[in-house]
Amino acid sequence: MIRACIVFAAALAAMIAQPATAQSRDPVLVPEVSQHDIVLRQGFTGTELLLYGAVFDPRRRTNSDNPYDIVVVLKGPSRPIQLREKEQIFGMWVNANAMSYRSVPSFYALSSSRPVADIVDTRTAAIYELGLEYLQLSPSGAIDPEEQDRFSAGLVDLLIRNGLYAQFDGAVTINESVLYTARLPIPSNVIPGRYVAETFAISDGRVVASATSVVQVRKEGFEEAVEQGAANYALFYGFLAVAFSLMMGWLAGRLFALV
Repeated sequence: MIRACIVFAAALAAMIAQPATAQSRDPVLVPEVSQHDIVLRQGFTGTELLLYGAVFDPRRRTNSDNPYDIVVVLKGPSRPIQLREKEQIFGMWVNANAMSYRSVPSFYALSSSRPVADIVDTRTAAIYELGLEYLQLSPSGAIDPEEQDRFSAGLVDLLIRNGLYAQFDGAVTINESVLYTARLPIPSNVIPGRYVAETFAISDGRVVASATSVVQVRKEGFEEAVEQGAANYALFYGFLAVAFSLMMGWLAGRLFALV
């Protein structure tokens, strides 16, 4: 509640600070998130991120005008992915065709005040990647467009089923045409990195204001030590993992022998 008041005051100060000639300028958008730092500890089961803020119009439209829609997008760090297609041959499932992607967001969640298709046209949605079907997944190499669409749809569907991609149309609440709130679930299987929350104020199908906030997702303690060891001492980490597996196998054998 205190942070929401601060956001409101900041937006109000920004609006008052506009000179008289700014009456024709676009709205002022001031976003905030409930957590700028998410720690992945042992037993982490996910959390919920609250995104909120205020939109002020220097032209001081009345609240009854209700001129804006709000779309909030949260993206995780991008990474290369190779997607393989399974095919059944002689009763066995084997790897068949494959496609590589240079840059795929590890996490994508969108929340909007109305269905995206009712807010913007397809061109604007594609430019700003507003919606799962408008994500730019960057496949590498010369690929048949139909095959690319099939693999991309399969990749998005896989990430949706894993809880890493989601779209919530109509889930943003706007109060008095000024304050907005949205809630996005953060699942337990997110990867560490820099997450960017981008908020768009849209009027008459046009993005009139946008602003970003950053959320850091990180590990600490034992989980961070394991991750750093695997990244910085890969060979030693591999030998240690094999040795640990052999030791656990030997120990299990000895225990069963005593039973």
